[in-house]
Amino acid sequence: MTPALTPESKEYREALRIGRPPNIARLFPESRALIVSGRFIDRAMLAKGRAIAMAANGRSAFVIRGALLAAQAANACLIVEIARSEGGTKAYCAVNYWNIARQVNAFCNELGITIPVAIHADHYGIKTPADIDPARREIPSLFEAGLTSIAIDASHMPDDQNLLANLALADCVPAWAGLETEVGEIKGEQGLSSPEEALFLIQGLNAHGIFPDWIALNNGTTHGLEASGQGIQVELTRRVHDVIAPYGVSGAQHGTSGNSSERLREIAQRTRTTKANVATALQMISWGLKVNDYGNALRDEAGDLIKMAGQGVEEPMWEQMVAYARQQGWKAGDYKKLNLPFENRLLAQPQPIRERMTAHVRDFAHAMMVDVFNARDTAPLCLQAILEAGGYDPGPKARRTEDPAQWTPERIAARAAGRCGEKGPQGNFDD
Repeated sequence: MTPALTPESKEYREALRIGRPPNIARLFPESRALIVSGRFIDRAMLAKGRAIAMAANGRSAFVIRGALLAAQAANACLIVEIARSEGGTKAYCAVNYWNIARQVNAFCNELGITIPVAIHADHYGIKTPADIDPARREIPSLFEAGLTSIAIDASHMPDDQNLLANLALADCVPAWAGLETEVGEIKGEQGLSSPEEALFLIQGLNAHGIFPDWIALNNGTTHGLEASGQGIQVELTRRVHDVIAPYGVSGAQHGTSGNSSERLREIAQRTRTTKANVATALQMISWGLKVNDYGNALRDEAGDLIKMAGQGVEEPMWEQMVAYARQQGWKAGDYKKLNLPFENRLLAQPQPIRERMTAHVRDFAHAMMVDVFNARDTAPLCLQAILEAGGYDPGPKARRTEDPAQWTPERIAARAAGRCGEKGPQGNFDD
């Protein structure tokens, strides 16, 4: 194993000096946390090859702390993220778009974390064209608050509107920031993405000088508890990634909870995926719920989640959480909404309880990073990329090859006409 990065080394001090984006340097001028653009995390995974960075959905302080400690132990790069539904203006988590960077920075300095970390706004959802103008006002505030990467998710809309929304919001994202786009709303085996619609989106962006680092697909998973279904379709993912390979776009895997370690290893080995979101599994593990070997929460015969004695939150606290959920009429899949009303109560538990919650996340995340995602020792590769770039932006992985005259709004609409654009059933698929 490559030695961990040390804050005393000349290379680390230089990376801190040149590698932190302007917003991070402004917000945290005395920090020793190496918070970087999401672009560098992608580049580190590509440098190692067949490696995926964990994108831990930081729904609570316990998840963020556990993921940081896991990445430090694995000497691996990390992305800490929060989705708009989790941490936007209508959030169900106390961690949000505007405080997540401050928490990550504080924990890095407290815990002696030296691995590179990107802070990502996941699923910034655009569901109708009317959402674009408010987004143009709001997105800059996310970067002012310390985010270093964003996913513009207009996949709910038809292909032409998805592309046009991405084009309309591109100038709100700093040129140095990591950028993710999405095609095919994530909702399991219905409304699967196709190579053709992914190529349509990426070519249209390329024509306008926009070069995403990642594309997320509906490749067969859902968000949250995975009850049934085929899960990740590796061959479909490989075909999509091969079609868009000339445009230098990596894959972002959503909906990992409920998919076996073998399936996730296959995604790492057979596709161009460099980012994988892990959300529900980390939440459930922090609470001390019984999960299978790949993090999906198990239920008893009555369909209730199973609390493990002596793990996670205190038993009386779990009883309060269950009672609150029942009062709201929430089923197991809605327990994520407990994050907001209970974050402060969980932080008020005795220190040994808080530490075991964090430790369970750390152990699970470390095993996933090392044994599944092949991300061990990617932190030095990220450091090297920063030093080679000589600054906080490695630049895009592609260049413009498409003719912008062929991708005007009128031609985009014409190209999209007649496309099936099947989005699958309506529902809550925002995480």
